[in-house]
Amino acid sequence: MAVGTGAPPLDPESAAALALQMLGDPSPITAADVPHKRAEEEAAAQATLTMLDRRGLVRADHAVTSYDGQEVTVSVVHRKDRIRTSPLIYYIHGGGMMLGNRWSGADTFLDWIDRYNAVVATVEYRLAPEHTYPVPQEDCYAGLLWLEENAGDLGVNVETGLIAGTSAGGGLAASVTLMARDRGGPQVAGQLLLAPMIDDRNDTPSARQYPTGLWNAAENELGWRSLLGDLHGCPEVPSHAAPARAQDLSGLPPAFVEVGSAEVFRDESVAYATRLWQAGGQAELHVWAGGFHGFQTLTHTAISRGALAALHSWMDRALGFTGRV
Repeated sequence: MAVGTGAPPLDPESAAALALQMLGDPSPITAADVPHKRAEEEAAAQATLTMLDRRGLVRADHAVTSYDGQEVTVSVVHRKDRIRTSPLIYYIHGGGMMLGNRWSGADTFLDWIDRYNAVVATVEYRLAPEHTYPVPQEDCYAGLLWLEENAGDLGVNVETGLIAGTSAGGGLAASVTLMARDRGGPQVAGQLLLAPMIDDRNDTPSARQYPTGLWNAAENELGWRSLLGDLHGCPEVPSHAAPARAQDLSGLPPAFVEVGSAEVFRDESVAYATRLWQAGGQAELHVWAGGFHGFQTLTHTAISRGALAALHSWMDRALGFTGRV
């Protein structure tokens, strides 16, 4: 992975695996690559659904009406032995605002179903560039509203649950918590932001240090241009589109913010956690030395195992978890 001069080095154990992962993949991804990548992700989604069935998990798809009258799908997944106190986790997938589907990153939320007997809801928000801001954000917020309106039938408690996301999903999770604060709800107990994509300006030192590799500055630029359309480059980009733009970060639920030291999102994540503290909020920040974007997926590595242990520690506390269920 080529980096700029003076960039923090990669974790040695993970670097070899990254080199293999990047073989044959276009980098940087261009707009022309998006249809092919989406087709790959759809095939992966079908494999995930087969795996859910084999594990005997319960899955129900629900049509949710978004702000513009269009329907998006929210899938609710849980174990057959779930109980009334099973925690709710609302998961938003990544993909740079352009890619992914509600089953992307399923390994992440399946761990929560196993460990916490959680009820996981995952939303099929509409993607850029076909759907620019505010569509993806409003779709995700509509999913949270639907969960609150149907909490009784679902047997969940939104206020004690978490909203979670990875990469673009982390950015959308942060956006939804801002929208919920500004619109008077729904409230959640915490926001879990894994390498969140939150700053459209793409001008931090870490963005300049990683012009190539796995989710690089060029791809980040494409993702934000795709989302913002004519808004891109304007100083008035709304905070509900790019949470780093928010002037006021008070009144938000406790946050877990995780990022690698060797990725584009490092500096904006550190700044966001810092500003949450400065606003009187609660945040737990982990910057993993040598971690690149997506290092957590290399579960055989020591750095990935350490990150998972830290995540479990925070979730144990956020969910009041005292033992396996």
